[in-house]
Amino acid sequence: MNDRNGLFYDRLVGGGVKYRLMDLLACPMCKHFPLNLEVYSVEERYSPKEVRKCELYCGYHGGMIEELGREPDCASCWRYEIVDALLTCSRCNRWYPVVDEVPIMLPDDLRDRRKEREFAERWRDRLPPSVKEQVMRG
Repeated sequence: MNDRNGLFYDRLVGGGVKYRLMDLLACPMCKHFPLNLEVYSVEERYSPKEVRKCELYCGYHGGMIEELGREPDCASCWRYEIVDALLTCSRCNRWYPVVDEVPIMLPDDLRDRRKEREFAERWRDRLPPSVKEQVMRG
């Protein structure tokens, strides 16, 4: 296996957020899994020759694998890069923006409220009311 800069890492993880990452992410504060994903901007970038199925949760179809009721479309999932999105935790009600392909999942005391307001302003028409309220409270 190559290091993080090598081909293996790049092929497996790539540069940013993929739907399949939802099979791994949990809330950094309360550890709840899975997080909810609302995609605001996505790009089709890849034509994968090989794909790996998610183990527990399918972010592309938005459900637990065992509860989907169908075989997930993994080949389509692997084509996309999520550019901007919102991750929310249904347990502790925290939210985490995905900005320019990077999930920003910091503890409360390290969050950049100015950048969060910028994200909220950019996607104000699509944000859930609960997130808008949290941003306004700052």
